Amino acid sequence: MILTGQGMCLPSPATIQELFFVARDANIIPDISLDPVLTTYLSLDSSAALQHHYAFLQRSMTLDQQSEFRVNLTNRVGGSSRVIHGGIGVVALALSMLFDQVALQVRGQGSAEVNESSPQRPQAKMIFGISSSSRIGWIIQSYLHLLPNITNNQDEMAENTELFDNLLTLELLDHYERMTNKKRMSSVSMQQWLVGAAFHVHLRIHQVRLGSVPVGSAMSLRWSYKSGLARLIQGYAAYLNRNIRETAAPGPRKTRTNGPRQANADSRTNLTCPTEEGLLSPGNSTGGIKESTTPSNVTSNMYKRNGSSEDIGITDQEGKGEAAADGRTMLNCSSGYSDEEELGLLVIEPGRSVSHRVQHHPCESPAIQEALAIRIINTQDLEQNRNFFRYAEKVFRGLLRQSDNFELNQTESVHRSLQRHSV
Repeated sequence: MILTGQGMCLPSPATIQELFFVARDANIIPDISLDPVLTTYLSLDSSAALQHHYAFLQRSMTLDQQSEFRVNLTNRVGGSSRVIHGGIGVVALALSMLFDQVALQVRGQGSAEVNESSPQRPQAKMIFGISSSSRIGWIIQSYLHLLPNITNNQDEMAENTELFDNLLTLELLDHYERMTNKKRMSSVSMQQWLVGAAFHVHLRIHQVRLGSVPVGSAMSLRWSYKSGLARLIQGYAAYLNRNIRETAAPGPRKTRTNGPRQANADSRTNLTCPTEEGLLSPGNSTGGIKESTTPSNVTSNMYKRNGSSEDIGITDQEGKGEAAADGRTMLNCSSGYSDEEELGLLVIEPGRSVSHRVQHHPCESPAIQEALAIRIINTQDLEQNRNFFRYAEKVFRGLLRQSDNFELNQTESVHRSLQRHSV
């Protein structure tokens, strides 16, 4: 059945909904929201968050493991149980990541390669939602790895923070230029810039705490990124409008070969295959998909999906971007129809596409593309992203005045937390 709206070329809300669900279930809806771990530790609540994380990690440890955990942490931060500025901002963020890494080692879950020279947690191919191999990701990861070793040496801390501040300044300026003037806009590049800018503001705030730069330096940087974000959001919305493409599913050309036809076969296809579990890994942003072993005579091509590339080199050329480096992977599942069934195609951006079975009049595609672009923009937490760069004056001054140290030998508070947990 062809779904139509009030006019011949106006799609029904049900059609738009079905196509959005197809994209969501295939995990190709982009997400450029700031990582909640990043926003939590770069806030006035950083000290409480770090205290909670420190206690939480030790709840599943034996007393011997807790002792080893604290000793290892003390060694990693230069032999002192007190970490200067350890409860605030970028230092709290670095400590939280170090806690995770040492906890894995103490529990015996870390691999042999996870040691003091390890650049990050063992699984850290991604950092705050962006690739750690990207230039912005590498700068952030390198600084956070270095931080615990130097935080109690204020001169060395100030020197290295200034160095990484300069690296981020140059990279973010170049990144912004590529996105706005060289048609290098993409969801990946947007998120990289957002994470980099958010981290950079708090890197500058920490320099104010160290007395390395005046307060005005941090304030001007924050306002600069606030202005830049407004322009980038407009560019990103235009980018999605140019790149989203949809073609309707013509429907099957042959009768079913096996099994009863589902009542809603003209709608989206269930992406779960009962004969094989784990076809889609929710945590895999690269789109890794296993192939079904179902015999070909009772299968149909459920959908094709391109994984998301982490390369900033994805080019926006009026909707004609480069294909994803990992190519296109086919997922076959038992559905009761022949392999010659024709499918529609939904492309969100280069590297993010999925085949579908949603049927509608072909002339509805332009309106569907526009509606999907609006809906995808609305799913992004853009207000939170904006708010990160437009703190109230009272909040901003509070961030500048933060000075909490962190004590690693908090045995009493940990024991109380363990007792409450056991009760």
